[in-house]
Amino acid sequence: MSFEELNLNPSILKAIADTGYTEPTPIQAQAIPEIIDGHDLMASAQTGSGKTAAFILPALNRLAAPSKLPGKGPRVLVLTPTRELAQQVCDAATKYGKHMRFKIISILGGMPYPVQNRLLSSHVDILVATPGRLIDHLERGRIDFSRLEMLILDEADRMLDMGFVDDVERIAAATPNTHQTLLFSATLEGVVGNLASRLLKNPKRITVSAAKDKHENIEQRMMFADDVAHKNRLLSHLLTDVEVNQALVFTATKRDADGLADQLSAQGHSVAALHGDMSQRERNRTLLNMRNGNLRILVATDVAARGLDVRGISHVINFDLPKFAEDYVHRIGRTGRGGSTGIAISFASNRDAQLLKRIERYIEQSIKMHTIEGLEPKYKLRTSSERPPRSGGRGNGGGYAGNRGPSAGAGQAYGNRKDSFGNRSPSTGPGQARSAGYTDSRPARSEGFGGQARFAGQPPHDRSFGSRNGNTAAPRGDRQGFGAQRSERSDRGNFSGNRSHFNSSRGNKA
Repeated sequence: MSFEELNLNPSILKAIADTGYTEPTPIQAQAIPEIIDGHDLMASAQTGSGKTAAFILPALNRLAAPSKLPGKGPRVLVLTPTRELAQQVCDAATKYGKHMRFKIISILGGMPYPVQNRLLSSHVDILVATPGRLIDHLERGRIDFSRLEMLILDEADRMLDMGFVDDVERIAAATPNTHQTLLFSATLEGVVGNLASRLLKNPKRITVSAAKDKHENIEQRMMFADDVAHKNRLLSHLLTDVEVNQALVFTATKRDADGLADQLSAQGHSVAALHGDMSQRERNRTLLNMRNGNLRILVATDVAARGLDVRGISHVINFDLPKFAEDYVHRIGRTGRGGSTGIAISFASNRDAQLLKRIERYIEQSIKMHTIEGLEPKYKLRTSSERPPRSGGRGNGGGYAGNRGPSAGAGQAYGNRKDSFGNRSPSTGPGQARSAGYTDSRPARSEGFGGQARFAGQPPHDRSFGSRNGNTAAPRGDRQGFGAQRSERSDRGNFSGNRSHFNSSRGNKA
């Protein structure tokens, strides 16, 4: 199929020809006709499949005809989860609509409000926005949706993961009921499917390729790391490889991204950080430097996992594994763009065993383990099935079952513990080994504080739950005489002859 068969406006076809594209991708070939016919649409497609053009091309095609309604508000609204993805949408619209006359603006976090207010007060054809910032302007009455013809939810699953579900529904409720709604997502099940059922009317459903069935052109590697220092050594070695054209390194937090970027810069690398605490101007400048080849390494949080399209990225390195398995797919999709090949390398330690298991289950394949000579891990990654069972566990009577091995030094060998604490054996000094089971009756201690006799003159007592020296006293819940006994504590040589406040029934505490 060619683009000419999709019934697009000649101005759009001319712009497509200028880019050198001759045939639509599968998602474009299936989605564009349905959208042009006016159907609501749910679509799932892999990263790098041309999904953005799949909705931008028919949106521009709609703008080729004049609006039937008066006003200055947008005719097309595109909601994206991140600023980077919004910029990608704006770039695509500008590229494919360069032979048309239309106005596109973006409303994003990090931009000054006065600038955004000025943009919204003028005539707008396409509005690209992140939900949080758009809600701010919507609540202030600065947006007119009376002309809206098309609402597009890009990366809907990511928006829901970021907690934008209420904002998306509020925005959709503020739009006319007559508009067309398009939803693009990595998955169409679960909460995404529930949202679609509320917002879309009899939608067509397209699934070109599930996220887990892709990336055949990306070589995936896993490297075990003992600790952060080991990760740093592995990363330094990898980045010295001349085959690394440009590398995207993912960290878990913004602070980690800044710290790692500073560390690599000190090593002489051309590097920058990218995360959500940066202003929009800083983020745009960083991305422009990356696209122009002025940066070799970009250290980023998951803010760059979707929407970053830099053809020169040859390697993606997961310094920290993502919390969600689907984010792994989007991260590694930053390399191997446009049919090229790429390499994705992930570091994992023992604390990441469960994350790794979820990722491999999600992509339905195991990731091949690699080592670097001289930087091999000291320890093997241990999954939960390989962990030895704990030596102890709660026994039937609330004590500890199992057997603790002896250990040298003070407090040596507790030995086998019974269901109850049992009777303790005599102790002649600190660090004395206690006999297994505490079966013997324990005499009064001979040494107290300051060398005075503690429990002096008291008979040996049984430390079992039921009695103390055979005397079944009142239950522990009856703490009689506690106030009076406290006065005797000034004389540490006699820490109460009648210890009824700490008596026989340990488990009965009122």
